[in-house]
Amino acid sequence: MGDEGRLFVAVDLGAGSGRVMLAGFRPQELMLEEVHRFHYPPRTEGGHLRWDIGRIFAEIKAGLRKAAGRAQELGRPIRSVGIDCWGVDYGLVDAAGRLLEDPVCYRDSRTDGMMEAAFERVPKAEIFARTGIQFMPFNTLFQVLAHLREGLPAEAARLLLVPDLLGFMLSGRQVTEYSIGTTTQMFEARAGTWDAGLLGRLGVPTRLLCEVVPSGTPLGALLPEVAAETGLHGVQVVVPAAHDTGSAVAGAPLQPGWAYISSGTWSLAGVELPGVLIDGEVARHNFTNEGGVYGTTRFLKNVMGLWILESCRREWREQGLPVDYDGLLRAAAAIEGEAGLVYPDDPRLLNPPSMLAALAEQLRETGQEVPSAPPAMVKVILDSLACRYASVFTTIEALTGAPVNGVRIIGGGCQNAYLNQATSTATGKPVLAGPVEATAMGNAIVQAIAAGRFASLAEARAHVARHVSPSSFEPRPTAASERAALRYAAIEARFTEGVRP
Repeated sequence: MGDEGRLFVAVDLGAGSGRVMLAGFRPQELMLEEVHRFHYPPRTEGGHLRWDIGRIFAEIKAGLRKAAGRAQELGRPIRSVGIDCWGVDYGLVDAAGRLLEDPVCYRDSRTDGMMEAAFERVPKAEIFARTGIQFMPFNTLFQVLAHLREGLPAEAARLLLVPDLLGFMLSGRQVTEYSIGTTTQMFEARAGTWDAGLLGRLGVPTRLLCEVVPSGTPLGALLPEVAAETGLHGVQVVVPAAHDTGSAVAGAPLQPGWAYISSGTWSLAGVELPGVLIDGEVARHNFTNEGGVYGTTRFLKNVMGLWILESCRREWREQGLPVDYDGLLRAAAAIEGEAGLVYPDDPRLLNPPSMLAALAEQLRETGQEVPSAPPAMVKVILDSLACRYASVFTTIEALTGAPVNGVRIIGGGCQNAYLNQATSTATGKPVLAGPVEATAMGNAIVQAIAAGRFASLAEARAHVARHVSPSSFEPRPTAASERAALRYAAIEARFTEGVRP
């Protein structure tokens, strides 16, 4: 069989659930098949919210066994495996490669106050000028500083970000993939590698840091014991864009001048640039420059995303209320008139004991009525997200000096037709929704480029575009939507100007 028939395994890990996908790219084919899905909510251990790496790795191996079986059914060999994952979290291993403790989840409170402590040693403006990364309390930099304050394990020899840790467990090689490394706020943005000067001033031991490698780097074959357990003998481990948004954007068939929203637990709203954009205005608006594949930069803003809605659904389920996703969306769409609006990036919405209570608190602070029924709260959440996206893209146009011609929504959230339409109306731009599995697609694309199946990212994206039929949405402005835009702008201004309503 020719190389075009070979398959690629994309392991796509989100913040709580993962999939193992089998991909193929014959000339007239775009195959992406889920072979295994699993869940791994963080749990409290040793005083912190942690990820169970042993459980995650066991599920990955279970997925690889299923992928091997499915490939055998298809009569097609698997060439490589790649892992993408959420950003910022890490594990520490000793000199023998043993994980010393499970990684702490970014939603843990250990980083409270760490940004301010860091700014006492290195000014905030200088950290941004060096790293180009937006300030979020859970960035790896602040997690490491919190870990240092508690005390690092004496045996700690290497720091491995979660996808790199899992890649090491598959291949035996310790590296930091570029796209995931840039999320740490520990990289010098223009040099594209660890900022030893900044880290030295903050007291971060650089001996813990690994070699930085680009997306598409082969790490070698699966370890013999992993190959024996999974049945994947002679299969290579290749690092894709190890950050899930990096893979999602790689898998998005973007048109020139179009922006993207990677929509899921988080919403990552931005544009693809040929290099970093770092200046005072970018710093003032707290945008970020994350590494993309093949020399690109993801210039974007993190927005809280559908985590808000999912948290509310969990509470409604506990209350015995209906939480069917499609039913809630239909009911929200049927509500006439205006709903309330919130600022989705209020820090109080990051990990509150009750999301419903946190939303109610913000609504009351801004003089708005708190919805009593779930569909009305769904409308509040989704309308607010759409308004936030519109604000982000308006700012991107000002910062880059280039218009945003349209928006491509990718990821699981692109199936939310209500939010897609609300986004088109709020932004005043056409929206294309899909592919749903952009992250796994981008993961597999990078592996396929490394294998020589495609000569470039442009060629791979063109292949995807020929086989994907996105849903299309056009703006539907009304007097109510125009009033909502004005109301939202006033709410957001109070938060972004540092004045709590």
